Amino acid sequence: MVGFRPADVPPTAAVKFIGAGTAACIADLFTFPLDTAKVRLQIQGEAKGTAASSNGTAVKYRGVFGTITTMVRTEGARSLYNGLAAGLQRQMSFASVRIGLYDSVKQFYTKGSDHVGIGSRLLAGCTTGAMAVALAQPTDVVKVRFQAQTSTSGLSRRYQGTMDAYKTIAKEEGIRGLWRGTGPNIARNAIVTCTELVTYDLIKDALLRSTPLTDDLPCHFTSAFGAGFCTTVIASPVDVVKTRYMNSALGQYKGALNCAFAMVTKEGPLSFYKGFMPSFLRLGSWNVVMFVTYEQLKRGMMAAHQNWSTPL
Repeated sequence: MVGFRPADVPPTAAVKFIGAGTAACIADLFTFPLDTAKVRLQIQGEAKGTAASSNGTAVKYRGVFGTITTMVRTEGARSLYNGLAAGLQRQMSFASVRIGLYDSVKQFYTKGSDHVGIGSRLLAGCTTGAMAVALAQPTDVVKVRFQAQTSTSGLSRRYQGTMDAYKTIAKEEGIRGLWRGTGPNIARNAIVTCTELVTYDLIKDALLRSTPLTDDLPCHFTSAFGAGFCTTVIASPVDVVKTRYMNSALGQYKGALNCAFAMVTKEGPLSFYKGFMPSFLRLGSWNVVMFVTYEQLKRGMMAAHQNWSTPL
């Protein structure tokens, strides 16, 4: 297996910013069906409890592959990519900030020191995660709404297109509707960013210090997969609440805490881990594709920059 050669010059903040957004979009293209299946499982049963779907009928989706199969059979294969346009818009604005600026913010908190403690890593993760949500929340709301809606008939669909969704939400719910669920989403993404980036950082550092692995593909793959598992375990409860609240009708819940309370009373504590398997499969595979691509893009962009700046 061919790995990546270490870059002689550290990548700039601009390279990381562009590389993170591009790598995240590539990862989304591969893993979006898993994310859609996760959303469908997370919202299932929110009206009637564990024994029924929101329509009051028998549980419609069972497991990640059962959900994907049911969606393809009843709505067509394209339904797995409902909301992809908003998803890519989200990644270009979201991942660029939370991942691309992570190292720069981390250096800001450590004031350029070579020693980076766990506290500085966590603080940097929280900061870039919150910044990313503040910027990209409308794209996340539209993505979740599209993934949640069934597409069996055009007339009954909640939204007819990405731009229609932005306009309809703003018209019916006000501009605040586009930022629905910002609180739980900030909490969720602070947790995700901290866990994902800090865990990736720590695993990668440990592998480089304690194993024969070098800063190449096997090291990036192992670090990314481990970060994906840890992130799923820690972030799933907040992720489910965020999805439910974003997809809820106006006035259905008084707030994110009310949504969480309704889930516990109607469906039990395990409802916070609905869609865990597709969430893990998605986060694990997304992390692997994203971080491996990101590392490669950083090196390629810096090599190209060096070639352009080298005098003839």
